[in-house]
Amino acid sequence: MFNNSYKNKVVLVTGHTGFKGSWLSIWLKELGANVIGYALEPYTKDDNFVVTNLKEKITHIIGDVRDYKKLKAVFDKYKPEFVFHLAAQSLVIESYKNPRETYETNILGTVNIFEAAHQTNSVKVIINVTSDKCYDNKGWVWGYRENDPMGGYDPYSSSKGCSELVTAAYRNSFFNPQEFEKHAKSLSSVRSGNVIGGGDWRKHRIIPDCVRAFKKGEPIEVRNPDAIRPWQHVLEPLWGYLLLGSKMYEKPKKYCGAWNFGPNSDSIITVRKLVELFIKKYGQGSWRTAPDESPHEIKTLTLDINKARTYLNWSPIWSIEKCIEKTVEWYKKSDKDDLYDICVAQINDYISDMEKC
Repeated sequence: MFNNSYKNKVVLVTGHTGFKGSWLSIWLKELGANVIGYALEPYTKDDNFVVTNLKEKITHIIGDVRDYKKLKAVFDKYKPEFVFHLAAQSLVIESYKNPRETYETNILGTVNIFEAAHQTNSVKVIINVTSDKCYDNKGWVWGYRENDPMGGYDPYSSSKGCSELVTAAYRNSFFNPQEFEKHAKSLSSVRSGNVIGGGDWRKHRIIPDCVRAFKKGEPIEVRNPDAIRPWQHVLEPLWGYLLLGSKMYEKPKKYCGAWNFGPNSDSIITVRKLVELFIKKYGQGSWRTAPDESPHEIKTLTLDINKARTYLNWSPIWSIEKCIEKTVEWYKKSDKDDLYDICVAQINDYISDMEKC
């Protein structure tokens, strides 16, 4: 796949111990990449990174993206060609509790990645993974496009908007496509919807909350049942990131920029409907409305993905029902199977369905 762009290449993934980062690292390893992971310790002993024993399958480095000296030493030692930057403080509620840490990690951490890449000749492709919440959200029913203004009401969302502004500034100032022959680097940012899938155990995320409630025999506590979100399986945006990275490697000046990787319209549903579908697929459970702990949360958020459809030939593959089915499959097998093999099998199922489209 991807014209063998990643085979035998050194690929640095920051945030590889996290939910999306671990799945991306597995996919890259299966593509033949030499994966270097740089991140904080995993959140729990049940995280996808831990239960797949990914520590033994890639180069695993514990480090903070705010530590520029240590980060630069990793760039110097391993000389990556691709950099996927996923390390972040990724929760809205946590950003209200620890705004300084959120801004330092999501903004200064991004600057450190770009500066290390700027000073490392081997780097060819840099992809900064931000969030659909980076936009100045007006509560519109139509999707946000890549050229809509950045914003963010809460610390997390605004930190991601700032990360996008930093990306644009570095692309203009140091990685300008019109001066590619001088720096030989291509920089993009990517924004996805609300991802679900196996191996996520963070608090204040609806699927982990569902599974924890099931295991305790308790109702699921749902904070915002009527909030509308663009739900997608974790493999959907990762397919987009990997496709974009391969295109940037082949034609760096053409494909650098900002890209949305959201779901089809039938997967843009309320939290209520998502929970009810998850309960149905899981075969047990109930839910109830819980007090909302966050001071503010936009009710509607969707992404326009026509740019990726048109220029990358990328589009979502799985329906919301299939996304939930695959998520349930992972959690139901998590106590007894080799989870790395389960992840690889789901990646292969996704590729097979993609090839049928």
